[in-house]
Amino acid sequence: MTLNNLSKNKKLVLGIVLDLIGMITFIDIIWAPISALLMTKMYAGKKGKVAGVFSFIEEILPGFDIIPSFTIMWFFTYVFSKKPEVIEVK
Repeated sequence: MTLNNLSKNKKLVLGIVLDLIGMITFIDIIWAPISALLMTKMYAGKKGKVAGVFSFIEEILPGFDIIPSFTIMWFFTYVFSKKPEVIEVK
């Protein structure tokens, strides 16, 4: 199972865990590229790439660790999205 195919609830939980990891300040230089890669894997397309760049910059800059970028991206994708979610009935 890839990160892109996770359910929205699992993505939220994973995003919160990854945001908590990102708040550890002494691992920023290692965490920044990993965070960007995970963001692009969790959210496909242009949104994921833009979020990956934002996540990298947010993690690499000192003092910005408190921004929960994975959780913000989850809300942007699933709560504030303009596209209605299609529910397939089998």
